[in-house]
Amino acid sequence: MPDRDELLRDISLLDRVAARDSRALAELYDRHSGLLFGLILRIVRERGEAEDVLQEVFVQVWTRAHSYNAVLGSPAGWLIGIARNRAVDRIRSNTVRVRAEEQAAPGPPVETPEARTSLGELQRSVRHALAALPADQRQLIEHAYFGGLTQSELAARFQIPLGTVKTRVRAGLLGLRALLQRSVIEL
Repeated sequence: MPDRDELLRDISLLDRVAARDSRALAELYDRHSGLLFGLILRIVRERGEAEDVLQEVFVQVWTRAHSYNAVLGSPAGWLIGIARNRAVDRIRSNTVRVRAEEQAAPGPPVETPEARTSLGELQRSVRHALAALPADQRQLIEHAYFGGLTQSELAARFQIPLGTVKTRVRAGLLGLRALLQRSVIEL
């Protein structure tokens, strides 16, 4: 837990960034880039992608510093939230791009009977786990991961607050994890 002086320093830096002080942004970067890079790298799993996402995070900090609200959490927590969301968005956009490329690729992929069986079992497990989730969680997860929508797009489409989307998706993913871990153990 950061001490009060560190917290006040970060808040001051964000105020200066909101006033367009590039030195404050550089200092904020120096203070938090290591933590954020580690988080992003764990999510995207590729160093080059993580570096790109980290840059996007600080571009967003530069453009949105005025939106930071100390009542809602610490500056570090705000930065971590931006980094996590940007990393997840990167994974989703890469997934959508890869799917589009695969659909455009000529000819069917070469599959073995074992691979088809294993994939079929995995797909059944995922379908059963999704079906076991509450409808509001399942619907958001399906649109996010199979439709490629961001959490902001989900909030707009379903006309619910962004915080509610985040809560439902997180609860749904935790539920999926538990259900899928149980199904693996049963196999």
